[in-house]
Amino acid sequence: MDEVLELAKEGMEEAIDRLRKSLTKVRTGRANPAMLDGVRVDNYGSMMPLNQVSTVSVADARLLVVKPWDRNMVGPIEKAINAQNLGLNPQSDGTVIRLAIPPLTEDRRKGLVKQVKEYSEEAKVAIRGTRRESNEELKELEKKHKISEDDLKKALEKVQEVHDKYIGQVDEITKKKEAEVMEV
Repeated sequence: MDEVLELAKEGMEEAIDRLRKSLTKVRTGRANPAMLDGVRVDNYGSMMPLNQVSTVSVADARLLVVKPWDRNMVGPIEKAINAQNLGLNPQSDGTVIRLAIPPLTEDRRKGLVKQVKEYSEEAKVAIRGTRRESNEELKELEKKHKISEDDLKKALEKVQEVHDKYIGQVDEITKKKEAEVMEV
C-alpha cells in the first residue's frame, strides 16, 4: 500500500519536473540561457548540444552571450540558432555571439500564455493518469485480499490528497509563469 503511494508521488513529481522544463523554453522577454537548451550544433560532423561547445551567459535582461570554446564554431552555432526559429537574430564579432531578446508584442504574450496553459494541462493529465493507475493497483490489492476494504478506502483518500497537492502545485507554477509572460 505504501509502495503504491510512493510510486504515485514519484509519477506526479515527474509530471511537475516535465512542466518546469517545458516552461523554461517559453520566452518571457527576459534573457534566459534555458531558451537555447534545444539548440544542437554541428561540431565537426556530430550534432552536439550548444552547452557542450560553448558557454551561454546572460549579459543583461535582454541579452544572451554565447562564447564558443573554439573560434571555428561561431558560424555553425549561428546557423544552429537560426535553424531553431527562436525569433532571435545572432550577431557575432568573430569570437562571441550576441543574442538580443526582442520585446514581446501583446499578441505574442497571449499566444505564450496559451502555450503555458497547454503545458499545464499536459501536466495535470499526467498527474490524473498516475492517480488512476494507483487507484487501480490499490483495488487490485483489495481484490487479492492483500488489504482490507477499510485500508483501500484510506489509501484511495491518501492518493486523492497527493493528487490535489500536485494539481495545486501545477496551478501555482502556471500562475507565476503567466504573470511573468504578461509582465511588460
